[in-house]
Amino acid sequence: MVDTTPLTRAVDHFADRLRAAPQSRLQRSAAAEALALARELARWAQHVEDPSAEPREMPDAGMFAAADQILVAAHDLAVVLESDDEVAEAVRLVEEARKKAGV
Repeated sequence: MVDTTPLTRAVDHFADRLRAAPQSRLQRSAAAEALALARELARWAQHVEDPSAEPREMPDAGMFAAADQILVAAHDLAVVLESDDEVAEAVRLVEEARKKAGV
């Protein structure tokens, strides 16, 4: 079993920062970056679960749901990750999105 703790920590940190961010920051870029990350993580998880299926796109639930969306997507991905390298790649994606979001 793969240790997904680093992914959980990175996503929890990003989600906490999003929840603490002012609305103006969310409107500028943070929520959009979080949604893009959530969609990417969700596509990855769907592909691992069923590579032949057409991936479904995570809907835009609004800027105040962005933190929850990345948590859900990361949790779904963590369940299907099979190696430490995949966990490291997921953490890299989360950190990159957090920096782009400016939170």
